[in-house]
Amino acid sequence: MRCLVTGATGYIGGRLAPRLLAEGHVVRCLARKAGRLRDVPWAAQAEIAEGDLRKPETLPAAFEGVDVAYYLVHSLGQSGFEAADREAATNFAAAAHAAGVRRIVYLGGPEPKERDGLPSAHLRSRAEVGRILLDSGVPTAVLRAAVIIGSGSASFEMLRYLTERLPAMVTPRWVRNRIQPIAVRDVLRYLVGCTTLPPEVNRAFDIGGPEVLTFEQMMRRYARVAELPRRLILPVRVLTPSLSSHWVGWVTPVPSSIARPLVESLVHEAVAREHDIARYVPDPPDGLTGFDQAVALALAKVRDAAVETRWSTASGPDAPAEPLPSDPKWSGGTAYTDLREREVAAPAGALWRVIEGVGGEHGWYSFPLAWSVRGWLDRLIGGVGLRRGRRDPHHLQVGEALDFWRVEEIVPGELLRLRAEMRLPGRAWLEMRAEPDGDGRSRYVQRAVFLPHGLAGHLYWGSVFPFHAVVFGGMARNIARGAEHPPP
Repeated sequence: MRCLVTGATGYIGGRLAPRLLAEGHVVRCLARKAGRLRDVPWAAQAEIAEGDLRKPETLPAAFEGVDVAYYLVHSLGQSGFEAADREAATNFAAAAHAAGVRRIVYLGGPEPKERDGLPSAHLRSRAEVGRILLDSGVPTAVLRAAVIIGSGSASFEMLRYLTERLPAMVTPRWVRNRIQPIAVRDVLRYLVGCTTLPPEVNRAFDIGGPEVLTFEQMMRRYARVAELPRRLILPVRVLTPSLSSHWVGWVTPVPSSIARPLVESLVHEAVAREHDIARYVPDPPDGLTGFDQAVALALAKVRDAAVETRWSTASGPDAPAEPLPSDPKWSGGTAYTDLREREVAAPAGALWRVIEGVGGEHGWYSFPLAWSVRGWLDRLIGGVGLRRGRRDPHHLQVGEALDFWRVEEIVPGELLRLRAEMRLPGRAWLEMRAEPDGDGRSRYVQRAVFLPHGLAGHLYWGSVFPFHAVVFGGMARNIARGAEHPPP
């Protein structure tokens, strides 16, 4: 089938498009600017159409020949998002009907129970968009999901940052409201499965995972999966949704313009009332993904190459839960980075010889006392320290020890990536690259990445950051000099 995906630069659309391609569908992505999809790994396999859902004259070409059209956009975070979403959905519905599209699929939000009072602006807008599409004259499937568990989901990022950064917290009463979270991999499976719905199906479906939890329980379970100490959570009456959104905005990097409508939505319970979707898209043989497994996937604890998704692209069966380059900068958890680059008046081969020779008897090219003290401290608290040295003074292999690092990746002549094995409140990597720069010159690129574990990790980075200019800056400078002036 030919599928049109709107929101392909967003959280769900960016993960759905490659899965539709993998299923053999022809995928066309609608974007206001085609260049925003230029660097995604699957772009060459898809058709890119420029258009704006708020400019109906730009839509006919994008909808031409389309069988299934996915509506995966929203204006949350913008002023007047309800009116903007109403206009976009109306134009989308009209264009789909005029083009003879056979199926619309929309991912919306949960429908609050009447006893919960008037819905929040966010849920009210999602419901309105669903009604517009259902009344379009095109068979429509509205999938109503509550909290989606996966790196990049705004709701999950709120959960992540609150739990990781606050060992103890005073919370609003809504943390004890019931929610039925769902793993992003299951959301995507339902979205892909909707391509085969019978033409007479024109309705909304509730979708959720196998467990009903409170937000408080989700924070405690997240802490357990992330191997954080038990969190102290004290719900109080005084925190209104408005105050709560300011609190979330202060503690987390999720923009307050997004946090506020999401927090207001959490005032309502969000539990699926039916599971009718299973009639058309059966549950997998091993069942829907449980909360703990979904969190583990989002934290990439099931894959050794977790950090690679931060400077390459996610791949593999668990990739939907991991960070993607198109995700917002505030998603994916905190990754502290120290980046240094230097022009080197020597060819890349000479630079690579210095890079591959780091550690052991050659040292780390900067502030030897600081490295020694760090090694002594590591041994004092039960770590490996610097005593392991290196196997060979000139050559390295993937998997071998290098002082208190482990060689994780080597691309000969280009890249050395080391994973820290010293005792740390988090995980750390050091990456060194040699890049040819023409005319016998090269560029040295050095990147240190630290993923903090709980509040202690953030405090650790803050305590060592003032020394980075000396340690990492000196290292980059002296490695460049070593390539330019090799020993006789």
